[in-house]
Amino acid sequence: MKTIEEIRTLLFEQREEILKRDLGVEREKLAKISKLKNTPYSIVISGLRRVGKSTLLSQLAHKLYPKGDYFYVNFEDERFLTFTAADFSQLHELLIELFGDQKTFLFDEIQNIEGWERFINRMINGGYKFYITGSNASLLSKELGTKLTGRYIPIELFPFSYKEYLTFNKVEVPDLTRLTTVQKGKLKKTFADYLKKGGIPQSLQYPQLPVNKNLYSDIINRDIGSRYKLAETKPLRELSFYLLSNISTLVSYNKLKELLQLGSVNTVSSYIDYLEASWLLLVINRYAYSVKKQQIANKKVYCIDTGLDKSVAFSFSKNQGRLLENTVFLKLRRLQNEGIYYYKTKKDHEVDFYLPSKKIFIQVSKSIIGDPNTRQRELQALSEAMEEVEKTTGIIITEDEKEKIEFAGKNIKVLPIYEWLLDDKV
Repeated sequence: MKTIEEIRTLLFEQREEILKRDLGVEREKLAKISKLKNTPYSIVISGLRRVGKSTLLSQLAHKLYPKGDYFYVNFEDERFLTFTAADFSQLHELLIELFGDQKTFLFDEIQNIEGWERFINRMINGGYKFYITGSNASLLSKELGTKLTGRYIPIELFPFSYKEYLTFNKVEVPDLTRLTTVQKGKLKKTFADYLKKGGIPQSLQYPQLPVNKNLYSDIINRDIGSRYKLAETKPLRELSFYLLSNISTLVSYNKLKELLQLGSVNTVSSYIDYLEASWLLLVINRYAYSVKKQQIANKKVYCIDTGLDKSVAFSFSKNQGRLLENTVFLKLRRLQNEGIYYYKTKKDHEVDFYLPSKKIFIQVSKSIIGDPNTRQRELQALSEAMEEVEKTTGIIITEDEKEKIEFAGKNIKVLPIYEWLLDDKV
């Protein structure tokens, strides 16, 4: 660790930083975190780089601890490069010396310090409260549950939701039960912009800068290349580029191995695991009662942000349907971090999403009015799935259509995506 004087200066600077940081758009997750203040559990906030985790820490500091009765340390600062787990006790002493004996810690990007969980476990036993952020999905893994002996609550922070995007742009969320023509037009316009730009805060704040491309480079080189000690990142970059260019489609690990000449299926699987751990990509399985069948079936891959995807991927056509499906997935993933599948009927028709815990099937289509064949295909797949799984609900999310349909004895709701995204439920 650096000298005592250098660390003192660093801690003072970081304290000023969190007090003066622009709080921006109040994140939806803040309400959930606020309810957990008086619990004995640590709060572990994980998410993509530059998604706003530090800002969220500032928001909760100002809202939950307005008197400043907390410690704040940002381990992303390069001046912590030589810091080790053995230095935590000395750091705690310095924090007490500078800011008094506080019972609450706000630790930013904690994954940079190997063995950090031992210090936190010891302090939790002493009655201290921790809010921890990190840019690696391992912070939410079962392994972490063992490290923190189950005494933590995971919070996933995603790029702005559509509702947060509206707040960022100072657009009032209207009453969806009484939409005027003007309100509907404004929602359609803002949603089209949201689909194109995505919800990464810095990218929206500084559209003139290549924020998303730099973010992608950091993920590949720092979060994956350096973390997993890859000899070269070119194969990983080629795989990620291919997947980002084919979001919302079925992929086979075997075919990816052959197409990109990646040596083995294990290499493909490992690389995709790395991309998931860095929050760039998210993968879902086919629904099956057998875990083995789920594992060997093709996967569907989604990007954490449509704006990031459009900034990096090869756009061979304006495939609005894929982006719509990706956006629907992201809302589902915000609501639940497991139990999201795609579904294949016995006649091999695909339904985009199945949520077994809620018994809901969801199909996504740009439109089911313009093309009779598309309408027939989407309704046929949904009705078959609903026939195979009793007591299920069927929904079709479209770009701008709303109706109730009875098809093959099944009742199916059709909803415009901009309305569905603003509903807090599925």
